[in-house]
Amino acid sequence: MKTGFVSILGRPNAGKSTLLNAVLGQKLAIVTAKPQTTRTSIQGVVTADDYQIVFVDTPGIHRSNTLLNKRMMDTVRASAQADVVLFLIDVMEPVTQEDLEAIDLVKRLKAPAIAVLNKIDKLHDKAKLLAIIETLKEAHEFAEFIPLSAAKNKGVDVLLKEIVKRLPEGEPMYPEDHLTDQPSRFLAAEILREKILHHTGQEVPHACAVQVESWVETPKLIKIAATIYVEKAGQKAILIGAGGALLKKIGTLARFEMEAAFERKIFLQTFVKVKANWRQDPEFLAAIDWRGQSGE
Repeated sequence: MKTGFVSILGRPNAGKSTLLNAVLGQKLAIVTAKPQTTRTSIQGVVTADDYQIVFVDTPGIHRSNTLLNKRMMDTVRASAQADVVLFLIDVMEPVTQEDLEAIDLVKRLKAPAIAVLNKIDKLHDKAKLLAIIETLKEAHEFAEFIPLSAAKNKGVDVLLKEIVKRLPEGEPMYPEDHLTDQPSRFLAAEILREKILHHTGQEVPHACAVQVESWVETPKLIKIAATIYVEKAGQKAILIGAGGALLKKIGTLARFEMEAAFERKIFLQTFVKVKANWRQDPEFLAAIDWRGQSGE
């Protein structure tokens, strides 16, 4: 039996969360086109007859300009201590100085690193792919280069084989049906935040945080009350929309997805509050961290 931890690293929007969902065969991490959608590490476990891999999705490697961003980068560094590291590159974008700076973090790790060249379903010029590989070879001695499409689930099986080759032998760390370390209320908050990111623009996405205030569960129904925090009154107005229409739409879409995820009817109440500069507030950041939340 091969078992171990695999960290998924890369710049924002490289497709890390999409890859996690692909290897799991179901949606766990929220995915949007907005950078820095993932704000904390998300663990997903894949168990087969001869291996168990604990994947750790991380926030995108970026320069920190708020306390929230600094904590996100602390999460990346803590999560990078793994048996195998995956470094994702979006092949539709040129390799930038920021990518090379992100590789500097990979260089400091002891684990073998696999370069994952994502979004090849969109790339029609193979010469460009070869050029990216050459640039990455000059930057670091990667153990392997795997082109794939996480969105189309192409090449993921090849990646899994390369990971398993490099894992140590050991007993499974989790039961066969274990999927994630995230509590249900965190998953619910993330589903709601994803709908906000999809349906708002301007400055709202990065200025919003979601906290589940109450969670009451029965065999057939889960009652959830969630507060959406923004930093300015104008953001609150945008999020609520004319006559409350946008907030209602976001809540309805989130409820449908929660019902599919938790396999129960959901009664969802949403509230919007203004909390100025919450991204710089250590007490608030601690309060919305799922590790400190109680309940399911």
